[in-house]
Amino acid sequence: EGQLEESGGGSVQAGGSLTLSCVGYTYSSYSTNCMGWFRQAPGKEREGVAALFAPLGTTYYADSVKGRFTISQDNAKKMVDLQMNSLKPEDTAMYYCAAGRAYSGSSCGYTLQDAALDTWGQGTLVTVSS
Repeated sequence: EGQLEESGGGSVQAGGSLTLSCVGYTYSSYSTNCMGWFRQAPGKEREGVAALFAPLGTTYYADSVKGRFTISQDNAKKMVDLQMNSLKPEDTAMYYCAAGRAYSGSSCGYTLQDAALDTWGQGTLVTVSS
């Protein structure tokens, strides 16, 4: 698996939207089949935001972003997006995408807790002002 690369970060006012993109993974139902987005705000621990188990298309979200963020994939473009709506100042963080193997949808969803994915990007900064 090669290096992942995020893009789409920037500054936005509260209530606005951003779409983050992650490229560089090669989807395989047997290996790289779980993709996730994580974030880390200054002085805080890393937090799992959203995960997608590609074989079933099932998605998982942190409670803090449910109903506002949407994770999606385009395997032909080797891209995973995170659509972020109704952004809040507390969404300000460095956002990272990650990819790896999961044996089930639930284990992919659990990566939001243990971040057990093999390949990570360098991150893209999202700043939400009030």
